[in-house]
Amino acid sequence: MPKSRYSDIYQDLKNKIETGEYEFQELLPSEHQLIEHYDCSRNTIRRAIGNLVTDGYVQTMQGKGVRNIYQPTQQNSFAIGNIESFRESALRNGKKPKTRVIYLTELVADKNIARRTGFEPGSNLYYLQRVHYLDNKALILNHNYFLKDLVPNLTKEIAESSIYDYIENTLNMSIITSKRVFTVEKMTEIDEKYLELGDYNCLAVVTSQTYNSDGIMFEYTQSRHRPDYFSFQDNATRRVR
Repeated sequence: MPKSRYSDIYQDLKNKIETGEYEFQELLPSEHQLIEHYDCSRNTIRRAIGNLVTDGYVQTMQGKGVRNIYQPTQQNSFAIGNIESFRESALRNGKKPKTRVIYLTELVADKNIARRTGFEPGSNLYYLQRVHYLDNKALILNHNYFLKDLVPNLTKEIAESSIYDYIENTLNMSIITSKRVFTVEKMTEIDEKYLELGDYNCLAVVTSQTYNSDGIMFEYTQSRHRPDYFSFQDNATRRVR
């Protein structure tokens, strides 16, 4: 089935949930009603609903239907189980995004960089430092490494727009999976210089290694967040033993 069809339905249902058209704990229209409303197949509806389940918006209840379990948070939420660009996350949270590149260079991975990032020694890399703004507040500092062979011709203009959009729509490379580690770390000098930290002296840090459809790691990123503006959410299920 065309990806755009179930993605459009997923987005429409998600918007209705987030805006309160479907209230918390309310059942969504039945599968048959959704098929008629969107004029699509049963599989298309089930795939859209499946994505909403994965993202923690709804719960399927056998014999009853699909229940809205979404509750908005006061902080900007970042989905642990999904791979989103900063711009996508900001727009989903209803915030105005802006990105500023403060450093961009090319380098060759030495042993220290290889050990820290996971790239092979001798890999040709782009290294960037970027500040992300939400509603004109400097709240995130990213340290990005990209494999130059797979993400060529990276420029400041691309990095301040959307690198993921460039990767997917210009380079036609699929972004498949990301391994992440979440920590809380002390503020550094560069954090203090570029971010609006207020009274905070620590940051929520997400370190990720991201892979394409060939299983090749093309990105290593350390994303450093002012803690009071962000929450990280996941949708977990208990395994039956």
